[in-house]
Amino acid sequence: MADRPAATPPRAAGAPGTLGLPGENAEALLRRLEWSTIRRLDGWLQGDYRTLFRGEGLDLADLREYQHHDDVRRIDWNVTARLQEPYVREYTEDRDIAAWFLLDLSPSVHFGSRRRSKAQVGIEFTAVIARLLARRGNRVGALLYGSRVDTVMPARGGKLQVLELLQRLMNRPAPTAMPQGTRLSELLRTAQQQLRRRSLVFVLSDFFSQPGWSEPLAMLALRHEVIAVRLYDPLEMELPDLGMVYIQDAETGEQLMVDTHSAAFRKRFAGAARRREAELRDGLAQAGVDTLELASDEDLATSIVRFVHLRRQRSRLTAGSVAPRAHY
Repeated sequence: MADRPAATPPRAAGAPGTLGLPGENAEALLRRLEWSTIRRLDGWLQGDYRTLFRGEGLDLADLREYQHHDDVRRIDWNVTARLQEPYVREYTEDRDIAAWFLLDLSPSVHFGSRRRSKAQVGIEFTAVIARLLARRGNRVGALLYGSRVDTVMPARGGKLQVLELLQRLMNRPAPTAMPQGTRLSELLRTAQQQLRRRSLVFVLSDFFSQPGWSEPLAMLALRHEVIAVRLYDPLEMELPDLGMVYIQDAETGEQLMVDTHSAAFRKRFAGAARRREAELRDGLAQAGVDTLELASDEDLATSIVRFVHLRRQRSRLTAGSVAPRAHY
């Protein structure tokens, strides 16, 4: 992956200096999302733990043929030796889940060309999923990364835990420029050390990072159920014709005047974005994790429902088929 994120106009949505919207606290945010998103998802996800949130059970439910990306620790060696084909154990899923949110809050995540920044989309996603999980008696925790991992919230249950997490996120000052760039691998390696028991892990980032994050992401996925939540803004993919504008390196703060009226410049920008997109998808595929993509201009509930629907479809594949990880 490239050391620096693609250049973007130096404007971000939201209140100056913090991640919250003007006049909105954690309780107000949760109340707004309760009406706009959580109620829409609550019924739709009811009973869908096997396709979205895979708990770690103890009771053996079934045996099936080994598939690519299965945890090798679940291989039943006696059955494998007898049938000369690798088989894995499947367990009855527990409803008690420990969910962790690994939030990349580095400078590039604060960009937003529309009403919301990528960071605000990430906060809303965290609020929705954390509230849905906590409502069913599950625990939620978080690791927050700015220029380093500066906050670890142990996993606990209850609405107060969700509100405390959201308040910390919304009151968090916007980060300053980072000449060395984002090191997402640091966040992932810290999670490996902190998460002792098998958990459901959401990695929220725009993946504008220095290289080297794919391997620790793969290592994290060996022990935990990991979902990469990729945050992006449409303006990072293609620049419109805006005339002469300043663009800014979101990590270092360096600014440059460019002529977006130039078709050649817009073509180079789009080409660089496509190359970065291909590298990102390769890295996530190598890590073997599913990816939920959240755009700053897209309805949150629609994105989550699409992800669950496609994951449910994949879970219905025959036991012997290979089900590659995918972007949703």
